[in-house]
Amino acid sequence: MRQIIIIGSGPAGYTAAIYAARAQLNPLLIASSVEAGGELMNTTDVENFPGFPEGIMGPDLMMKMQEQAEKFGTEVVLDDVESLDLTGPIKSVTLGNGETHEALSVIFATGSAYRKLGLDDEERLSGRGVSWCATCDGFFFKGKTIAMIGGGDSAMEEATFLTRFADKVYVVYRGDTLRASKIMQERAFANDKIEFIYNSTVVGITGENAVDGLTLKNSVSGAESHLEVGGVFIAIGNDPRTHLVHKQLDLTPDGTIAVAGRTSKTSQTGVFAAGDVIDPTYRQAITAAASGTVAALDAEHYLSTLPQALLSQAVLSQAESAAPSLVTATLSN
Repeated sequence: MRQIIIIGSGPAGYTAAIYAARAQLNPLLIASSVEAGGELMNTTDVENFPGFPEGIMGPDLMMKMQEQAEKFGTEVVLDDVESLDLTGPIKSVTLGNGETHEALSVIFATGSAYRKLGLDDEERLSGRGVSWCATCDGFFFKGKTIAMIGGGDSAMEEATFLTRFADKVYVVYRGDTLRASKIMQERAFANDKIEFIYNSTVVGITGENAVDGLTLKNSVSGAESHLEVGGVFIAIGNDPRTHLVHKQLDLTPDGTIAVAGRTSKTSQTGVFAAGDVIDPTYRQAITAAASGTVAALDAEHYLSTLPQALLSQAVLSQAESAAPSLVTATLSN
């Protein structure tokens, strides 16, 4: 049994692990078998994370975070969580390999997933002109003509933001009326760099090594057309990864895990949440990292309130798992 298990390996999960490990809680971090590192693994240059004035590649940043967490004693497991039992004082986490791990506390930091168009070329050209984050990648499209896919508030906000860099932004929307709030629509309509293409869906993204255009299909006439662009941003929503905790933790109307105020405390005692899985608004690497700090400190405080016998059981159980022969010899003396 562990003192703490962290589920998720993005900025929130790794930061929580760094803090928990430095507090000598010896955390176990479940990083996923195929998506370790989170969404930043699909990002090229990251220029807005403090401490890297020359920028850093997304995968390199996540690797450094993992190395820092492991340096202080975090054990990282590359596997997927199949099921959870978060009730009672001892939580259990079952992995895809069949192993079950127990802990006195759990930090849930599984992030969110951008909704995608479902096109093969979308994946192929990810990081090469296809992006889901204007604030992350907009700077790299200076002087270009680009497209924004979506019709909600996020799409209007990001399209307006992108006009700081791009010469022209096409907003492509499947309907004939935007879903965005009136004020967000008015701001976008007033921007002479933005042009709207209604009743259209993206059925193809073209380009060999980088995006050079979109294939659009008109939903009224059925006709297809080609739109020349040097990049495409997709803002059709995102979904917090909460499927593992449905019916175990309270969720907000946005679908994120509900926490108490500015804390990371969920509706279940001893369970904490951090990062995009609790944040429907900002969804930045740095805010996720800060949230991971809060979760680790909250978990540390919670553990300090537990009976000493329970904590000792967790420490002894972890020691036995790490070096059973050494612990047996020690206890026999």
